[in-house]
Amino acid sequence: MKFKFFLIIILFCNISFSADNTSLRLLSTTSTRDSGLLEYLLPNFEKKYNIRIHVIALGTGHALEAAKNCDGDILLTHAPKLEKKFVKDGYGQSRYNLMYNDFVIIGPYNDPANIESYDKVIDVFQKFNNSNNLFISRGDSSGTDLSEKNIWKMINIEPKQYSGIWYLESGQGMGSTINIAIGKNAYTYTDRATWLKFKNKGNHKILFEGDPLMFNQYGLIRLNPRKCPNAKNVNIDNFYKWILSTEGQSLIGMYNYKGDRLFIPNYQTSYD
Repeated sequence: MKFKFFLIIILFCNISFSADNTSLRLLSTTSTRDSGLLEYLLPNFEKKYNIRIHVIALGTGHALEAAKNCDGDILLTHAPKLEKKFVKDGYGQSRYNLMYNDFVIIGPYNDPANIESYDKVIDVFQKFNNSNNLFISRGDSSGTDLSEKNIWKMINIEPKQYSGIWYLESGQGMGSTINIAIGKNAYTYTDRATWLKFKNKGNHKILFEGDPLMFNQYGLIRLNPRKCPNAKNVNIDNFYKWILSTEGQSLIGMYNYKGDRLFIPNYQTSYD
């Protein structure tokens, strides 16, 4: 997995995209890509400022590591604790709440583990542990993966010890992980936006939702120009001002699927 990550970083470092007058590199999560948000949102900025945004979609943990190496110009992730540590450690200049949605658990329509009857996500995860129904985890240090792992930790279960029995890690993005879950008639933990926009749902549906532990906050981080000199750039400034402006926030709020908003804007400076 580490080799795959460094291969991705080397690939993008060898592409001559930098914070110049015509392009910016956005380090973002696979969920913002797979949900279609970036494809919808970024052309508005590009047209207004005549600047091309090149998206580097990684799990949040890998995106933060890439940002430490200055392998991007803009950082959009969804793991608040890691993001705040990133700023505290001096790699980021500031962090802003940008938008949120939630996580859901999807599975086969017939729900063999009968999780649809539960009220708390910790009980759902305990049920997976006590059954032979396959659960697919991203296992890629993404924000989604960290949220899932936090729930396992709360019930003192290390799911990796059941690898190959009822637990499998895909090591891939959200779209690919959903595909695997559908192919194996299994359950998985996903952000709502990616699931709603997913085309090949097969015989799967949302079986559990609504627990406060499944809240999914996205953050926007300004890189520290003392660590990354290219972070001090007028085009980067323009992007942050734009996406946090009334225009940017309104566009995020208007993005929907069949009338359901996929992300709720909630811009707020956060240093905690």
